[in-house]
Amino acid sequence: MAESTDIKRKDAGCIRPGAAMNTSDLETWFVREVLPLEAALMQFLQHNWRNQSDIADLRQDVYERVCLAAQEQLPDNAKAFVFRTARNLLVDRIRREHVVPIEAVEDVDALSVAMEEPGPERAVIARDELRRLQSALDRLPPRAREAIVLGRIEGLQGNEIALRMGITEGVVSRHLASGISALADMLYGEDAQSRRKP
Repeated sequence: MAESTDIKRKDAGCIRPGAAMNTSDLETWFVREVLPLEAALMQFLQHNWRNQSDIADLRQDVYERVCLAAQEQLPDNAKAFVFRTARNLLVDRIRREHVVPIEAVEDVDALSVAMEEPGPERAVIARDELRRLQSALDRLPPRAREAIVLGRIEGLQGNEIALRMGITEGVVSRHLASGISALADMLYGEDAQSRRKP
């Protein structure tokens, strides 16, 4: 067990000659306060970073940043400091890559990454489109509206919709088809009708 801990301490990059803090004290603090957080840290990294092959490197980078900062001054709350360091590391990686593919990060809100807000014109257009869609949905027959909401808004599969509505999947398909057709007519008028006719 002691041999494993020594390996982890060396891997974590905490042994820094010439550090302001005594190396032995830093290592003791790291083993006592930081290493017990490893499972939670790995879970955090795996949850917030899609590319699983980067996780071990990210952990080591977090450890290195924590140790460098601790050489100057030990944090009051090691757990909060480790997770804030991990969050900042992920944000830095995303910024460095400039373009963020949507699959790079699973939970962008957890990282507090500033997202580009839509402009006021786009917000007005989006609200208008939503009002038109809601109005069109309200005019659908009740069963077709229910099938559309369950299938297209809540994302249920045909068999799940059938169970919820107490009907067969074939009837669900007819409700969806007639509902979508009616919505297209209401939202797009003659354009939708001309697209359907050969």
